[in-house]
Amino acid sequence: MRLGINLGYWGAGMDGDNLAVAQEADRLGYDVCWAAEAYGSDAPTVLSYVAAKTERIDIGSAIMQIPARQPAMTAMTAATLDSLSGGRFRLGLGVSGPQVSEGWYGVKFDKPLARTREYVEIVRRAMSRERLSYEGEHWTLPLPDGPGKPIKLTVHPTRPHIPLYIAAIGPKNLEQTGEIADGALLIFPAAEHLEETALRHLRAGREKAGLTMDGFDVHPTLPLALGDDIDALADVFRPYTALYVGGMGSRKQNFYNQLAQRMGYEKAAAEIQEKYLSGDKAGAAAAVPRQLIDQTTLLGSVDRIADRMKAYAEAGVTTLTLAPAGFTLDERLAALRAGVEALERAGLA
Repeated sequence: MRLGINLGYWGAGMDGDNLAVAQEADRLGYDVCWAAEAYGSDAPTVLSYVAAKTERIDIGSAIMQIPARQPAMTAMTAATLDSLSGGRFRLGLGVSGPQVSEGWYGVKFDKPLARTREYVEIVRRAMSRERLSYEGEHWTLPLPDGPGKPIKLTVHPTRPHIPLYIAAIGPKNLEQTGEIADGALLIFPAAEHLEETALRHLRAGREKAGLTMDGFDVHPTLPLALGDDIDALADVFRPYTALYVGGMGSRKQNFYNQLAQRMGYEKAAAEIQEKYLSGDKAGAAAAVPRQLIDQTTLLGSVDRIADRMKAYAEAGVTTLTLAPAGFTLDERLAALRAGVEALERAGLA
């Protein structure tokens, strides 16, 4: 099992720290460094900076938001980043959610599966440097009855195939991801529930495409925090979990809330969402079960984290990306090093 690092969002006074974390991950042999975007820092700018300051580690977008860019623009960006980084770029895509898609980008959040499929087809076609033409429900290239003509990408990616990942949570999205992508970016993954919440759907998609799981990257992200007091460490992540389960999306469309329900936390998920959307964020955080946090994070000593890593590897994870917690850079770097040590103690390095 390989290790990755997720820097999250750039900014908030942590720019220098994030670069130091990326450089230390590069030195320690981490496989990939991901950057996120929502409605603040964008991923490609951060990744170009990280690529210039590192030597070996792959860089990846987790994720570039589909409503933010036309698919041909995403292909241009991916090809450019792959060229600038010497063949180290991985393209992670996702539809975001209705609040960001419609509120920030002004793009209707409808038919996300069909949009994603068409988007991936266009991106792959453009990155292959064939002349781009496409007729679909959501995109038509070139536009009919106009001056446009099929043209091809002038930038040459370093690699003939840039790995493409999709952030997927729901069963239908997971199945489609298995069918059309090279890997799945998972969030809030519990090793105990990974088969029923993710892997069986990914496997069904691979089978639909006439493929196996061989070579497919099952790639969850987990926060990591070192310490002896598990309850205290879990409390650190209560606001984070409450935000996603309770406040990420609308009352009717919250993929993370639905995931928590599929993991057996139906009652808690409903309570967290009710309190969060009513403005009681503290109450929502308090309603998060400690077990839910413990199952979806890596908490405790190096040995305890090593045991959890074993469980993820046995469940089918191929790359485990860490989001090291800490109030200081030293704490984050210590967590980063602990991840490598835990992987070695687990016999998975």
